[in-house]
Amino acid sequence: MIRIFTMVLALMCLPLTAHAQELQSLLQDHQKTIAKPSRKTVGPALDTLVASGLSNVPEFLENWQGKEVYSRKDDGLFFYGAKSADGLVLTDIDTKEIVSTVDPKAAKQIKPNGGVRKEIASALVQFQLSDPDLTRRTGAVDAIARNMAGSMLAPLMGSIDNETNAALKARKEKLANYLGARFGENSEDRVAAIEIIANDLSVDGRAILSQILETKFEVSEGETKANLAATLVVGKDISREEAYDLLVSEKGLPPVLSDNELRLALEDHVDGGKIAGVPIAQLNDLTKRNTAYDALVTEGLVPERATEASIDAALNRFQIHSVFLEQDRAVTDAATIAQSSVQTRVGVNQFFDLSLDAISLASIYFLAAVGLAITFGVMGVINMAHGEFIMMGAYTGYVVQQFVPNYTASLIVALPLAFIVTFAAGVAMERLVIRWLYNRPLETLLATFGISIALQQLAKNIFGTQARPLTSPGWLDGAWIINDVVQISYIRIAIFVLALLFLGLLLFILKKTRLGLEVRAVTQNPRMAASMGINPDKIKMMTFGLGSGIAGIAGVAIGLFAKVTSEMGSDYIVQSFMTVVVGGVGNVWGTLAGAAMIGTFQKGVEWLNPSNTLAAQTYMILFIILFIQFRPKGIIALKGRAAGD
Repeated sequence: MIRIFTMVLALMCLPLTAHAQELQSLLQDHQKTIAKPSRKTVGPALDTLVASGLSNVPEFLENWQGKEVYSRKDDGLFFYGAKSADGLVLTDIDTKEIVSTVDPKAAKQIKPNGGVRKEIASALVQFQLSDPDLTRRTGAVDAIARNMAGSMLAPLMGSIDNETNAALKARKEKLANYLGARFGENSEDRVAAIEIIANDLSVDGRAILSQILETKFEVSEGETKANLAATLVVGKDISREEAYDLLVSEKGLPPVLSDNELRLALEDHVDGGKIAGVPIAQLNDLTKRNTAYDALVTEGLVPERATEASIDAALNRFQIHSVFLEQDRAVTDAATIAQSSVQTRVGVNQFFDLSLDAISLASIYFLAAVGLAITFGVMGVINMAHGEFIMMGAYTGYVVQQFVPNYTASLIVALPLAFIVTFAAGVAMERLVIRWLYNRPLETLLATFGISIALQQLAKNIFGTQARPLTSPGWLDGAWIINDVVQISYIRIAIFVLALLFLGLLLFILKKTRLGLEVRAVTQNPRMAASMGINPDKIKMMTFGLGSGIAGIAGVAIGLFAKVTSEMGSDYIVQSFMTVVVGGVGNVWGTLAGAAMIGTFQKGVEWLNPSNTLAAQTYMILFIILFIQFRPKGIIALKGRAAGD
């Protein structure tokens, strides 16, 4: 009875034992390749392992890649190995049981090189696509995206239905469509995939279309049988020299010899002061040199050279075609149509993206310049220290963040505090310096320039020369991504919103409040305003303080994305003055128009010449010089005193 029970138990375990030994058997079939792998020979072994469907193959591949597989020298069997104090611990690949502890010299560690490990990683991807760990699945998708191969299409498609993560599933579907466009089983499937890519603006989608439409040159006598992209016209699509060089390389025609090559060839055949019967003294003449060389060709001493007549004959005989590497005409036709559609849509979206950049830059210039516009319009003062009020506002935001660690709360505190600090500094500057220099523009310019230098040095003494961080809140991190071409950072959006708020606030103050009424009166006619009971000195003081306060708030906004240093104001003072001059002195709408014009022009020049942003600044200044020749009072000119000045 016991013997019968033992036999039944053995029979039940037999299938499991056979299955457990299956991986080792596969490995032994490729023992030499696995024991000493190379990138050129490891492919068949990996294909066999992947096709086996064994559940322990991924673990083996990972250990093989990690150099944790050993081959026992006695019998060539493979084990997982781990070094210990007693020696090398060998673990059975199939059962995961420790077999023995041996001397390290009794087993050879398998050390695949970088190329082999890369091949192993590609094989592992197919298993990792359905791994329970999201990180491993994501890594597998990333690996396929980096190295797209047709063999990945089937396992990728098979993993999509069971994918639980929505974002990763969308990536898999898009990647599968890319692979389908390149490696699909038939034309219909590939064309359908390409038509989907036609709605894709991503760089990866455009790269797939470019790969499908990759071409090469082909030389033929008459029409080509390949998938023709275009027949090149010599002199139009390809130069005469390039065309003949291609014929030389493709058809083995005689090359065009340079003067130096011709001279060296002749020097090797000097005989009695002559070369091919031509005296050396006559070889200064190019015609004689050619005659001598052609005579050597006739004698078989030098290879034939190309002449103008032979080049013309060859170019008339042969046609040069640009042919697709992809042989399926339906696929290339669909890809050509898709690429044209994508390029058109990319161009439209690039224009939209450039417009957003221009609006963003205009918002920054508007915030930096609107305070100067009001000050200049009311007082006629050229304030060269306006940039330093921007710097003071930025440093105010930095100081607030040292005491208020919450970035959102610190920003809420910093904006009004920066206005108060710079408003007070502006009032002090007006009372102590500016009011004594009214109607003396040169002295005002020199005085404010000196104050600018003094404020910069004071900032260096307090904060040092290193840039200080003004950190934006977390909700301003990142960008609003509309599509793969158009995006704008949240900080730029916030500055745009802040500029709109200030535009509305200033218009309300100037149009709906008594202060605004008095400011407009003093701007247009200060004497008449004084006769009506308005105190011009008080209005000028308040206006200067208001302009300085607005510059302080602009400093906080600019500091969120720009470096906060003592010289940061210098980066914006020139643009601020240009904005005021172009828009129209003392007019909020003019400042807005000037900022829009300068921002758009600068971004346009940068788009045309992205490698040289300094050129954009130069061209912008030249443009403004020309502009004020035709409209010296700006886009929107003031009436009254400003119009007469």
